[in-house]
Amino acid sequence: MIAGPQRATILRRAVRVTVAASVGFYPLLYGAGLPVAALYALFAPIAMGLLSVVPGSGPQRASVMLRALPPALVLATLGTLLAVDTWAAVGGMLVIGFLLAFVAVAGPRPAGIAPGLQLFYILACFPPYAPDTLVERLAGLTAGALLLAACETLLPDPAAPSYRERLAAALDEAARGAAPGGVPPQRLRDAGSTLRLADVPPAERPAGAGRTDRALEQAGRSARRLLDQLATLAEAPSAPADPETTALLGRVAELCTACARFLRTGSRPPPAGALEKAMRGFQADRVRLASGPPGERLPVDVLRRQSRVLALAESARMVEITVDIATHGGPTEPAAPRELFWYAELSTPRLWARRVLGNVTFRSVLFQNAVRTALGLAAARAVAGSLDLAHGFWVLLAVLTLGRTTAGATWRAVRLAVAGNAVGALVAGALVIGLGRHTDVYAALLAPVMLVAFALGPLLGIAYAQALFTLVVATAFAQIAPVTWRLSEARMIDVITGSVIGLLCGLLAWPAGARREVHRAMAGLLRTCAPLVPVTAQALLAPPGGSRTAPETLPGVHRLRLAEAAYAQFRAETPVDGESDRADWHAVLIAANHMLLGAQWLPRFGLRPASGATDASAAWARKTASGLVAGTDRIARLLTAERPGPAPAPESTPDRDPPSPLSVDLEVWMTSLAHQLARIESSVTPPPGRELPDARPR
Repeated sequence: MIAGPQRATILRRAVRVTVAASVGFYPLLYGAGLPVAALYALFAPIAMGLLSVVPGSGPQRASVMLRALPPALVLATLGTLLAVDTWAAVGGMLVIGFLLAFVAVAGPRPAGIAPGLQLFYILACFPPYAPDTLVERLAGLTAGALLLAACETLLPDPAAPSYRERLAAALDEAARGAAPGGVPPQRLRDAGSTLRLADVPPAERPAGAGRTDRALEQAGRSARRLLDQLATLAEAPSAPADPETTALLGRVAELCTACARFLRTGSRPPPAGALEKAMRGFQADRVRLASGPPGERLPVDVLRRQSRVLALAESARMVEITVDIATHGGPTEPAAPRELFWYAELSTPRLWARRVLGNVTFRSVLFQNAVRTALGLAAARAVAGSLDLAHGFWVLLAVLTLGRTTAGATWRAVRLAVAGNAVGALVAGALVIGLGRHTDVYAALLAPVMLVAFALGPLLGIAYAQALFTLVVATAFAQIAPVTWRLSEARMIDVITGSVIGLLCGLLAWPAGARREVHRAMAGLLRTCAPLVPVTAQALLAPPGGSRTAPETLPGVHRLRLAEAAYAQFRAETPVDGESDRADWHAVLIAANHMLLGAQWLPRFGLRPASGATDASAAWARKTASGLVAGTDRIARLLTAERPGPAPAPESTPDRDPPSPLSVDLEVWMTSLAHQLARIESSVTPPPGRELPDARPR
């Protein structure tokens, strides 16, 4: 059921597209006598405003459309010139189809406008080869795009809160959670959920490759982690209060308030490094107190609470650095650990090159989608040109609009589209037979038919949308040239042809969509991050003269990006009938983040266990780390349908003298990881008689 605000958005979009298409079509056809320009003026608003789902407010969408106009003119020119030969047009379609589909790596707005840009090449690359009409085509396209941009500005959709505003509100809630008295844990977690990219309107998601967007996205993840840590701290068993912990929480609250104010107003943030200095002093006090005589050492429950507070202070410090980068384009002071902020010192071109090259792999769902789309469109152009189908661009339009990321979803869309087109073709045929060549009647019908089609189609579904669009096509083409009922027949044949091609591509190229890929991506992520656990433990337990360097986490960060992209597409796909996936993918991402962050912040303080506890701490840490690696490998094998190894023996912390503060930090980190991995394993273990999908490389 579509909610009221969404229905209002669909209606406004239908009005904008109808007005822009009508204002461009009628004067060019009946006033200037330019049928080719009128056709392009009609289809430009449909392509950019209806086929393309550009997110954002009216001015934001208008800006995207104006920036897309020069590429649209280039594509229409290329299509006009390459129409000289079928195979030239096919080659152009293959390259352009891939590039425009792969532009999704640039974020939601470029991805939204890409299908409309595809249509400008598709429309121009079909016979007749008429380079003499190029100026008329470009004039009509320009008029339609400018009119639609004007309509977007005059009849805009309400603007959504920006990601900066969401982040500032979440940090305000974190400040209240860190202050004395706090707030309910569920309220803290609800505040964190507002920063989930899946719950943020696409136009407001920080999805670009530049420093600002990368920093805002990382700040959002750090703030969510901070809010969850505050909620966990509030739920933990109460421990005796100590002034050092209260003081550090106060520092965290002050920092969150200052960062929220900085995001809203641009006022100066607190001095860089103040929180880290407080954290170092806090940890030094912990070591001093825990290393004293046995009767003066802090209780273990106090040490564990202090460890949790130190971990959430590290999350707050990451928020501080990322907010600084997002505002200034780079940290005002060197960010440590630098590896987690690797993008802060790179130029924008290098960042974009990393984003693009990082997705040029068959493990990237964005690359898979681009290859599938390009092959489908090129095959459709070859079939339409070889068979000399009338109005063959409808074949490609069917591939473009009905293709889905899974074969099952494509089949469902095709069934509904063919049924809708059959009904629409019958009605359109009857309309053409009944009205004959009464052009004035078609002219009177076109605008209201467009408004009804563009408003009701998205509300009622694919079948209704295809049926109504067939009526739009019939009333428009009947004004440009004499038509018969065979126009409906041609559209029906073209749509069926395009549907068959789309189905074949869906069956041959990654038919399961992101379902198998998300298993592979998550398994690869866990296998890349798991070795960080023993390396981190070794770094913390090394003798004073040993290495204090944090382990290499950049490969894990790259794997995390690919896994997040696969998960995002998986969430957007419709489940196959009768199938469900019990795996808790969000828990996998959280566990991987936990490993990456712990591997960076735990060794940074460079503190060692007190003498007398080193051997016990080292033995416990190595044994637990080995168990975590074995458990992670077992989960990865379950995900890739390999034979899992034996379940690791449950580990327990030593129950002798309280461990040193650093051992408690390790204990809190690794115990939390063990609990997370146990929940993940229970979600990915298939019930008796059912196996997970085979995700092994083929």
